[in-house]
Amino acid sequence: MTQPHIEAFFDAPTNTISYLVGDPASRTAAVIDPVLDFDLASGVADTRSVERILAFAQEHDWRIEMVLETHAHADHLSAAPFIKARMGAWIGIGVHIRDVQRIFRPVFAMTDLKTDGSDFDRLFEDGDRFAIGALEVEILHVPGHTPADIAYRIGDAVFVGDTLFMPDYGTARADFPGGDARTLYRSIRRLLSLPEETRLFLCHDYKAPGRDDYRWETSVGEQRRSSVHIHDGIDEDAFVAMRESRDTQLPVPKLLLPSIQVNIRAGHFAEAEANGVTYLRIPVKWRNETENN
Repeated sequence: MTQPHIEAFFDAPTNTISYLVGDPASRTAAVIDPVLDFDLASGVADTRSVERILAFAQEHDWRIEMVLETHAHADHLSAAPFIKARMGAWIGIGVHIRDVQRIFRPVFAMTDLKTDGSDFDRLFEDGDRFAIGALEVEILHVPGHTPADIAYRIGDAVFVGDTLFMPDYGTARADFPGGDARTLYRSIRRLLSLPEETRLFLCHDYKAPGRDDYRWETSVGEQRRSSVHIHDGIDEDAFVAMRESRDTQLPVPKLLLPSIQVNIRAGHFAEAEANGVTYLRIPVKWRNETENN
């Protein structure tokens, strides 16, 4: 079996790892979870992170034909449209992005948002297969963090998105709208039923206490032996109790509001207003009625 060539690109401001995954024979490649740089305080977006991936591809003669999203991220904006415009690549995501669009359309009063997933070029069902050159890619639907999370299985490698972190850090949160800790447990156990030598590539690393370096590759066997949240012997009820308790203590991701609005549109911003400026929406909630008087 041909194994993929994998290059990882770490974005420090969002602790996100994007990947270029290529077929060595045809030099065909995909980019998984690319990051658009965005400064929340100034509202300035730029493409320096994704330009680094494209420069690497050009230098090493990789032809990028697709952008693969593991889910609609809540912690960074997607650079998928930039790659599509520059390289002619198509953009794919799990078909359950439609559920996420339906959840968030009223949250942001996005009356122009299509909820059929058609902002994306391809929508993947569980078990779907397609090719990156001679490499076969299998889709695994792994909901729980969000309803739409998918993993990409390519040779002996699986790109799991936010579902799992390094064993010393644990697992994804499940408290976003549409998330569910019990569903997450079952999705992770599905991943951990793969052969122990299967390599798992993560979308984030937050460098657990006591560790000095960032890491984003682990294995099924390592997770089963030593994951602090879901090693072998942790049953579903214990995991759900831990996850639900832990999630109540986690801060809201800094880029949550802009990320969701952009990423459920396949990385596109809303149309610019008459003044040529694009705007994002911020829903305002009052903590209690007296503050609104």
